[in-house]
Amino acid sequence: MTSSLRLGVNIDHVATIRNARGGEHPDPVRAAFAAAAAGADGITAHLREDRRHITDDDIARLKDRLTIPLNLEMAATEEMLEIALRHRPHAACIVPEKREERTTEGGLDAAGQHNHLAPFVTRLNEANIRVSLFIEPDPRQIDAAIRLGAPVVEFHTGRYAHLGGEDQTAELRRLSDAAALAAKNGIEPHAGHGLTFDNVIPVAAIPQVKELNIGHFLVGEAIFTGLEASVARMRSLMEEARDA
Repeated sequence: MTSSLRLGVNIDHVATIRNARGGEHPDPVRAAFAAAAAGADGITAHLREDRRHITDDDIARLKDRLTIPLNLEMAATEEMLEIALRHRPHAACIVPEKREERTTEGGLDAAGQHNHLAPFVTRLNEANIRVSLFIEPDPRQIDAAIRLGAPVVEFHTGRYAHLGGEDQTAELRRLSDAAALAAKNGIEPHAGHGLTFDNVIPVAAIPQVKELNIGHFLVGEAIFTGLEASVARMRSLMEEARDA
């Protein structure tokens, strides 16, 4: 690979399909192996408080069996902190979570929740778990990440993904400026949410961005092409963006 841009594949919605009927099929751990074989650099899994897709057993099996890094997405709760400290994933991305939402609807308000988040970031850092904050591409939120001591931020790209024309161009500029600001301050910028074959290249071309985390689209596309082909195509587009 000619670029330093990593691909994290989120396998949550393989578990969503499994849980629709119960049982063990399709197995998200098998999906993780397929994604790794196709070029994924890491696996992302969100253990939600309501366990609507990924389960505690999934996290245990992923941590035990994966040979590539596991990124645990988690809410800032004592329950999730205990699970993270027990399993010691490579990384933990703190995300906002509401029971009534279908999926994550926006970035974490790191600025407004500084005092609540601080002990979680501190304890994860002390356990050598790489902490990421899932935030909007906003200077105020980046400043909060700096003050909290988070080594990584992941920018929410959902707004970019759902806009078009000049509005999308403006949001892409906001993402690019935020990535530059984070990198300037020693924070590694990642990005994710709503990225597809059609919209990934401009985000992948932002030079400071080091990792994209993509899940729902890849799992959906896998219905038609297979997961390995879906992941390989996304990897190819990311490399095309960096080569350009």
